[in-house]
Parts: sequence; C-alpha cells; structure tokens
Amino acid sequence: MTPWRKLAAESIGTAFLLAMVVGSGIMGERLVGGNEAITLLANSLATGAGLLAILLTLGPISGAHLNPAVSFTLAVRGDLAWRSLPGYAVAQIAGAIAGVWATHAMFGLPIFDVATKLRLGGHLIWSEFVATIGLLGMVLLCSRFRNESTPHAVAAYITAAYWFTASTSFANPAVTLGRSITNTFTGIAPMYVVGFIAAQLAAALVASWFVRGTRSEIRSNG
Repeated sequence: MTPWRKLAAESIGTAFLLAMVVGSGIMGERLVGGNEAITLLANSLATGAGLLAILLTLGPISGAHLNPAVSFTLAVRGDLAWRSLPGYAVAQIAGAIAGVWATHAMFGLPIFDVATKLRLGGHLIWSEFVATIGLLGMVLLCSRFRNESTPHAVAAYITAAYWFTASTSFANPAVTLGRSITNTFTGIAPMYVVGFIAAQLAAALVASWFVRGTRSEIRSNG
C-alpha cells in the first residue's frame, strides 16, 4: 500500500469519525429536546457503531489509527515507521477538521465556528488520562494477542468510556482539536483543549514506557 493511500485512509477515516461524533450529538439533541442522558446515549451508540465500521474498512489500508496517540504508541512498538508518524498525525488532524466542517454543512450550521462548552476541572483532565491509557492498552494488547478482535474491542471500549469517564472519553488529540471548532453538544471550548491533549499525550508516554519495558523483558528472557 502506497504512503499516500495510507494517509488518505487516515484522513478520511478521522473525518468520518468526527462526523459521527458531532453529527449524532446534534441529531440527538434536536430529537430529544434537551435531555442530555438520551442525547449521550445516542451519541455513544452511533460513535461506537460507526467507529467499528471505519476500523473494519480502513484497517487493512493504514491500520486505521485515527488518533495521533495511537500512532505514536505503535511507532514506539515498531508497528509504524517513525518517518510516517508526522504524516499520520497531520492527516488525522486535517481529517478531524474537515469532518466537523462537513457535519456543520449537513445540519445547516455555520461552517466555521468555535465551541463555548465549558469542560473545566482537574477531574476531567485525569479522566482523559484514564480514558486514553485504557484505549492504548486495549490497542496494544488486543493487536498482539487477538488482532482480529481489535476493531470490535476498541469500538466497544469507546462506547463504554462515554459513560464511565467524567469527560465522556475524547482520548484522541485530533478528535479534541476537531471538537473545539463545533459549538454543539460534543464541543469543548478551546481554552480547555491544552489540558485534555496534555493528559492524552501523557497517557501515550506511559504506554510507550510500558512497551519499552516489555521489549526489554522479552530480550532478557530470550
């Protein structure tokens, strides 16, 4: 598979992921008239189902990382060439932005917007660390021991993490940036983006430390 096809897959996949996240939030909010519990339920189910479809479709092309934190951790493990990492990250972020703009167009909202939703508190930053470390652990362990089940495990985890984390589990720097430019149910005001992304990257560093430690142990036992 050529590098450009891989980057296109990452960009398109992340764009559709943001369309599912943002679009289902808008649709849910419009249909239930302000009931946040039902809106979140619709948002989580649509995101989980859509994510599974994306992973199964694009996984054979690019790995369907859709997430700079995932790409970084897999580069540490050796599953992605370091020279490919910047391109993956740029493609994912560009896709996230394009996905939000496309969703706004579908729902008749201003294309260019900025979120005003407050997501304030250290507990939310901690929640993002927990959500991201759980996701990366799922990816690392499933892809090593039950690779064929990875798409299903990741989609199920994200669906559940909407509910068991206080932040509703962004767990993805590209998704976080994308959600900062939509003033809808799933938005996050830009002033809180840095804290969320810092927690996500910290989780990626911890996961990378685990990967290096595992490699060292394997070498020593070998």
